[in-house]
Amino acid sequence: MNPRLALLQPYPFERLRELTRGVTPNPALAPISLGIGEPKHPTPAFIKEALVSALDGLASYPSTIGEPALREACAGWVERRYGVRLDAATQVLPVAGTREALFALAQTVVDGSKPGAAVVCPNPFYQIYEGAALLAGAEPVFANGDPAAEARGDFSVDWAGIDDATWARTQLLYVCSPGNPTGAVMPLAEWQRLFELSDRHGFVIASDECYSEIWFDQPPLGSLQAAKALGRDDFRRLIALTSLSKRSNVPGLRSGFVAGDAKLLRDFLLYRTYHGAAMGLAVQRASIAAWNDEGHVEANRALYRQKFERVTPMLAGVMDVGRPEAGFYLWPRLPEGFDDDAAFTRQLLASYNVAVLPGSYLSRPARGVHPGRGRVRLALVAGLDECVEAADRIVSFIRSP
Repeated sequence: MNPRLALLQPYPFERLRELTRGVTPNPALAPISLGIGEPKHPTPAFIKEALVSALDGLASYPSTIGEPALREACAGWVERRYGVRLDAATQVLPVAGTREALFALAQTVVDGSKPGAAVVCPNPFYQIYEGAALLAGAEPVFANGDPAAEARGDFSVDWAGIDDATWARTQLLYVCSPGNPTGAVMPLAEWQRLFELSDRHGFVIASDECYSEIWFDQPPLGSLQAAKALGRDDFRRLIALTSLSKRSNVPGLRSGFVAGDAKLLRDFLLYRTYHGAAMGLAVQRASIAAWNDEGHVEANRALYRQKFERVTPMLAGVMDVGRPEAGFYLWPRLPEGFDDDAAFTRQLLASYNVAVLPGSYLSRPARGVHPGRGRVRLALVAGLDECVEAADRIVSFIRSP
């Protein structure tokens, strides 16, 4: 067996199941789950119709690189969304959702045989970053949130907390904008700093942008857009990753794409040819339909906006929480008297039948700080009425003697 498998920590939802094992939720209340970030809005009918109409594609092996029409649809969406023109033949590659690609990319770009190889990622973070680093033979290094920014209600990452010696041995940097779980969006100045570090030390940047289409005031800046604004039209050492799961409410479709540095994508394609992650033709046709339509995305965004407008003020009366810049999570700090986020989660489920995720399950202790401790993540993925009911129960739970 690969000895590095022993380094992997249980996934947050496995830990949540173990935490709540033996808990009997209040039977008088219907269960409401805000724990898992799985979109619950209906899948648009036209996407399902495109999938069904292409089922004849099940009779053929798909190519790893995907159909030209799909790559063109992805490139066309990038141009409409970010004003960035890509070569669909060399700068776009379909993938089976961002999770699979985030993991596989590390196996492509990290040389774990080099002593001290490091992969840097934000903290709190999406646990795939850590697992991908470990199985690629690298050390995961965590960049905490900036405490000064957090005090202002901003969840910017403190990249300065990583010393030069660590950057020098870094081979891959994961970033997430909009952030999971914080919803923070990286501004151009932050991108410029990371690009300069990449130029100095030669590491690849993997930009996880799967929440980019759920926003409230203005569309988030994307990594390719930032690179172009800074004159980096070749997108050197940059790979952007996105998917349809959140944007189009099709998490089960497992469809996304990566885009950026053509040389990196050529190597990634070689890896994927052996990895066996080609996208089926029916899924490709459904994906083309989804990427070519924005009406359903605008309607989806309006549903999330309505939920945040209702729920955030309710919770702000009892918790330190504000509406994020983007994404579908709230990341509140627990009020005084509820310092243990795991205990809070168990008690809330038992008393009010609402499931949330302990914040400490989404971060690691680093440089004397455990950024998720004392917080919980609330995924506003259920319907409006359920989310409002869940918020009302949380308020009651906190205010109960």
